[in-house]
Parts: sequence; C-alpha cells; structure tokens
Amino acid sequence: MAVTVKSEWCKGCYYCINACPKKAISKSGVMNKQGYEYVQVDEDKCISCGICFTVCPDFVFEIS
Repeated sequence: MAVTVKSEWCKGCYYCINACPKKAISKSGVMNKQGYEYVQVDEDKCISCGICFTVCPDFVFEIS
C-alpha cells in the first residue's frame, strides 16, 4: 500500500505528524499555492496504518 499526499489541500495543521506512530510524516519545507507548508511521507518508515487519513480534517492523504 502507498500513501499519497495531496499537497495543495494541506493547511498545515500537522495533526498527522503528531499522530503518526512511526514518525513517517514531516514538514516538507515547501509551501503550497495557499501559503501553507505541507507535509511529506517517508515511505521507508510508513506502515500504511491510515491514522494520518483518519486525523486529517482536509482529506490530504490517499491510501491505495
């Protein structure tokens, strides 16, 4: 399974960073068009548990 980040939807709440049990999510250091620093996923650490998807209020994550 893979986790995809829809960077333009991210509003920088970072709930996902705090919730990730494997610390696989971090700030990207890049701003989206809305002016928010969006998140990135380290695929080597990610276990596709779906917690990021569950806590995100803006539907930034897609798990496939």
